[in-house]
Amino acid sequence: YAFDEHTLYWPNSPSGFELKQLAFGKTPAGFFYSSNAFCAPEHGGTHLDAPIHFSEHGRSADAIPLQQLIAPSAVIDISAKGDADYRLTAEDVRAWEQRNGTIAAGTIVLLRTGWGSRYPDRKRYFGDDTPGATDKLHFPSYGEDAARLLVEQRNVAALGVDTASIDYGQSKDFIVHQIAMGANVPGLENIANLERLPERGAWVIALPMKIRGGSGGPLRLVALVPR
Repeated sequence: YAFDEHTLYWPNSPSGFELKQLAFGKTPAGFFYSSNAFCAPEHGGTHLDAPIHFSEHGRSADAIPLQQLIAPSAVIDISAKGDADYRLTAEDVRAWEQRNGTIAAGTIVLLRTGWGSRYPDRKRYFGDDTPGATDKLHFPSYGEDAARLLVEQRNVAALGVDTASIDYGQSKDFIVHQIAMGANVPGLENIANLERLPERGAWVIALPMKIRGGSGGPLRLVALVPR
């Protein structure tokens, strides 16, 4: 998603994306020139969660190896569930593997819930639009057993999702973040257009802003899809 005044941030975020125009127009020398300044929290819109976001000794945004950000993808589609509190299970992952083969180490797993069609409608996307409230959120994502299977047994490169978090909306302990980031596996959140990717065969390039020491940052994610 493009970053602008409509970009969604966590409900208790003190600010959103701001773009300030510094220059726009013809200069005294006669040529056109434009320039802006921007300010934004790390975690909003399509963005990366670096491991240090939930792991004290995890890697920061500038230190994630490229092989975790440029890798083949596996798209797991649970959009038919239509459940705002659904959590991906290990059984769901194994069902995907029965059709497509075991998820290889170094794969970027992308969870398609169908919630991308709701962005940027705050109430429909988050399940609530109460300013500052985080206890009323309802959206699907990964479950603990699926995360343990993918991170600890499949050794995936990253976990991505088309919702606001790799933990479901009602999570209180953010266990999926703890599992993934404790193993230096980053999260990719608020991903657009997952319906355009095949279950397997695509490559993902997910390069965040390289913020030294950052716990995350804006992400430009693209996919190479086989013809």
